[in-house]
Amino acid sequence: MLIISHLVRDIIYNMYSKFSEFVADKNSLCIIQAENPDGDSLGSAIALDYLLADKDVTLYCPVDIPKYLRYFTDWSRVTNEFNYKADGYIIVDTAAEILLSKLLEDVAIKNRLYSAPVLVIDHHETPDDLNFSHESIIEVRPACADLIYKIAVDQNIAIDKSAAEAIFQGILSDTLGLVSASVTADTFETAAALTRLGANISELEDRRREFMKKSPRILAYKAKLIDRIEYSLDGKLATVHIPWDDIREYSDEYNPNVLILEEMRLVEGVDIAVAVKTYPDGKVTGKIRTSHDMPVAEKLAGYFGGGGHPCAAGFRTYDTTYEDVVRDLVKIIPELTANE
Repeated sequence: MLIISHLVRDIIYNMYSKFSEFVADKNSLCIIQAENPDGDSLGSAIALDYLLADKDVTLYCPVDIPKYLRYFTDWSRVTNEFNYKADGYIIVDTAAEILLSKLLEDVAIKNRLYSAPVLVIDHHETPDDLNFSHESIIEVRPACADLIYKIAVDQNIAIDKSAAEAIFQGILSDTLGLVSASVTADTFETAAALTRLGANISELEDRRREFMKKSPRILAYKAKLIDRIEYSLDGKLATVHIPWDDIREYSDEYNPNVLILEEMRLVEGVDIAVAVKTYPDGKVTGKIRTSHDMPVAEKLAGYFGGGGHPCAAGFRTYDTTYEDVVRDLVKIIPELTANE
C-alpha cells in the first residue's frame, strides 16, 4: 500500500508540475472560460489572475459575465476581447470542445489556439476531446477552483487572501455551498485552509446572497416557470422549457436555470430535473440535476454529447426541439436507472 501511495503521489506531482512548467517561460497569459460561465469557472479564472501576479494576465470569456455572478471581486477584469498576443492560453473548467464552440467558430481565435501553447485545467469526468495541441491537468474534484488550490499548494505558489476568496467562492458555487455529493473530507480541509488564509465564508455568502436577490419581475417570472414544469415517468422526471424569448428577456438579470432547477428537484417524487433552453439557430442546451439516490446526471448528459458530475451535468445539441429532448429522456432514463 505504501508503494502504491508513493506512486500516486509521484503521478499527481508530475501532473501538477505541468502548471509551473507551462507558465515559467511566459510573460503574458490569457485565461479562457467557456461561453457558459459559472461561479466555478469565474472563481478559477480570477484566482489564477491573483496566483500569477508576476505575469501579464488577461481574463477572457466570449460572453459578458452575467449580473448574478458579479458578486465576485474583480469580475470586471473579465473581457470578451480576445488577446491574440498572449504567450500562452489557459482554459479553465472544461475540456469539451462543444463548450468552446463559440470561440472555435471565430477563425482568428481558432487559428491562435491551434498554433499557441495551451494548458487545460478541468475537474470533470467528461473526456478531453479538444482537437488542438495542448497540455492538460485533469483530475476529478468537486470544483475546478479546488484543483487550482491543490496545484498552488503543491507547486509552492503563494495564496493571498484575494486568491483564497476567489478559490473558496468557486468551490462554494460548484458544491452548492459544500453540500453536493462530490464533497469529501478533503474538501472541508481545503475550506479550512482557505479560511486560515483569510477567506471568510460568512462574508462571501452574504455577498453572494445580496446579488442573488430577485426583483419583483423575476419573482413573477419564476412563478411562470413553476407553472410550466412538466412531469413524466410517474413523476420521477421534471422538465421545463425555457425558450429564446425568455432567455433574451431575463438571462442577464437572472439565469432561468438557477431560478428553477433546485425548486424542481425539491418536488416530492422527483429524482431528475432538467431545464431545457432552445435558441433560434436550432441550438438546445440542457442543465440536469438529480437526487443523490439517482446519480445519473453525467450519463444522461453524455447521451446528448455533454457531461459533468453524477448529480449535476449539462449538454448542448443542435437541430432538435424541447419535445425531442423530453421524448429521449423518457426513453433512456428507465434504461440508465434500472440498476440504481
